[in-house]
Amino acid sequence: MSLGRDIDHWGTNPGDAIGAALQAIETALHDLFASDPAYWRTSQKKDLLERLEKLQAQQAALKLRVLAVAGDIAEETGDKDASAWMRAELLLDKGVARSQIKLATGVAKYDLVAAGLTEGVVSLDKARVITRALDKVHADPVASAEDLALAEKLLVDYATQLTANELRIVGRKILTEVDPARFEDAEAKALLAEEERAQQRTALRVWDNHDGTVGFDGVLPTSIGMRFKRLVEAYAQPRKQQLVAKGAGLPPWERLMGQGFSRLLETLDPAGLPRHGGDATTINVVISLEELRKDLGIATLGYDETNGTTITAAEARKLACNATIIPWVLGGDGEVLDAGRASRFFQPIQRKALRLQQKCCQAEGCDMPPEWCDAHHLDPWAAGGRTNLKDGVLLCPHHHRLAHAPAYVHERLPDGTIRFTRRT
Repeated sequence: MSLGRDIDHWGTNPGDAIGAALQAIETALHDLFASDPAYWRTSQKKDLLERLEKLQAQQAALKLRVLAVAGDIAEETGDKDASAWMRAELLLDKGVARSQIKLATGVAKYDLVAAGLTEGVVSLDKARVITRALDKVHADPVASAEDLALAEKLLVDYATQLTANELRIVGRKILTEVDPARFEDAEAKALLAEEERAQQRTALRVWDNHDGTVGFDGVLPTSIGMRFKRLVEAYAQPRKQQLVAKGAGLPPWERLMGQGFSRLLETLDPAGLPRHGGDATTINVVISLEELRKDLGIATLGYDETNGTTITAAEARKLACNATIIPWVLGGDGEVLDAGRASRFFQPIQRKALRLQQKCCQAEGCDMPPEWCDAHHLDPWAAGGRTNLKDGVLLCPHHHRLAHAPAYVHERLPDGTIRFTRRT
């Protein structure tokens, strides 16, 4: 029996058949929900997940077939497509609705993709990937209709073997599989053009949230972006491993990545950076003598509040351990009392010596490995301390923050470890 719009040969309304089919689906789902999967056999769970994956593709195929011919719905709403009705009745954002309608139109152009969806062997995500790839092939002035047909067949075949992301990679170079002799040079030129466009789109925006944080977002070329991701992960992963080893709960991965990125910036060597503003890249901190003497003093990061931001004196002292910092100490009338020396990192040979002497973070009870620790001045550099082995100690980022936190005091025990105690 047909489920189309016309009256069938039996003289019944096809709407009755559609309604009956939907009722059967809803009843079957109700029956499945009535059963608790906690009591299912493993084989039943696997079978359900496999069959649902196929059913979801078939459900998507049916929805796309309807959306492709939903012009009459658009006529009722007076809109250019059915998205207005979907927004009002289905509570879908218009952008989402129009994306689905666009996909429906795209799938309708490619018979093999539509058939793959109907059979349940091509998922909705894969159908979207394939249609985008085929649209690019169709727009390629060198590709013929035969090339397009073969590309569609290859991509539908690949959809049964690859994930959507893997299929996307194949789709970008599908023409080189269709005819390597003709399209390899074209692919190289396309990649070069893509990389040139990526350079033009590269951007970074940084802003002050005025809540103790700085926000940023940006776009990087793929090669640089993946390198950036790996660098940040190199600092984030050890933090995760340390928490797992201690049986501690894991924070969100995004937070670990943010902490890893902060760690990456903290460990940059200023000596290797370009000159900026007429001087080597430095951090200037302006603080009054009175504030410097306070545990909870306030300093200005930058030359003034207009062109900088305020931080705690504790954070300024922490910066002195890991960055080139010039402290400017002002008297009551703003007179410069002292323009401090630019602090130096512990030199590589000194860090090696510290790692030989101190096998891990020196905070009492901490076992963070030395390669993830900071070299901390027991006598702060900003207070006249020197960068030497006698006054150097390895601290992990967590305990390094505590060393500069006004809420904690620390002392060096006879065995060389550092004990932290919250102020009472």
